[in-house]
Amino acid sequence: MAVDGSKFKAVNHRDKNFTEHKLKVHLEHLEGSVGQYLAELDRADREPVSVPEVRVAHLREKIGAIKTEIQRLNEIGERLQQAPEGQISLTDPDARSMASAGRGTGIVGYNVQTAVEVKHHMIVAHEVTNVGTDRTHLHAMAEQARAALGTAKLAALADRGYFSGEQILACERQGITAMVPKPLTSNSKADDRFDKRDFIYISERDEYRCPAGERARLTYCSVISAPPDGKLYSAGTKTPTWP
Repeated sequence: MAVDGSKFKAVNHRDKNFTEHKLKVHLEHLEGSVGQYLAELDRADREPVSVPEVRVAHLREKIGAIKTEIQRLNEIGERLQQAPEGQISLTDPDARSMASAGRGTGIVGYNVQTAVEVKHHMIVAHEVTNVGTDRTHLHAMAEQARAALGTAKLAALADRGYFSGEQILACERQGITAMVPKPLTSNSKADDRFDKRDFIYISERDEYRCPAGERARLTYCSVISAPPDGKLYSAGTKTPTWP
């Protein structure tokens, strides 16, 4: 089976989704507007001729409306303090703000996970989530797909957004072969230096050749054992060193 997630937009508009940062920006903007209007009212008191009476009434009306909005946002801020995920959606409470690469911006919606049987391209399992990333969904979707297909073993294909040691280990323990590419997160490459992809492995001698043509020989192996709680994972580590 193959699994992937898709972002579905909720009914909830972005203006009715709040995070602590977004709320702070709104309040700062409104308080700045109130300050400008109050300064204009002060000028009207000093120079009555320069500001028409109609404008004064309009300014007072605007200040009243903004103060009401500030009070509303402060009430939302109190609710936000109790929100476990640090955000609130007013129209659709279950919807969450999440990044969407396809749209080039964030949306308020859901991350729908879909598992597809690759031979006949049939959807065998799906789940609607409000978690913005795919990283924690591989094992659950693979289990659902295996139950739907009625098979003891399963191969699960996913992109690098699903790469998680915990998820891959959980799949392995349940007889599910997870095939997920590892994310390319090399700091060396980002700093314009060589990384592991620039070293060529020579299986006959069990060593690497560096970009300068020198040999990096294996000198020792270390093994990390997985304790009963499963927080660490079994892994053989080969450490190349210069001859």
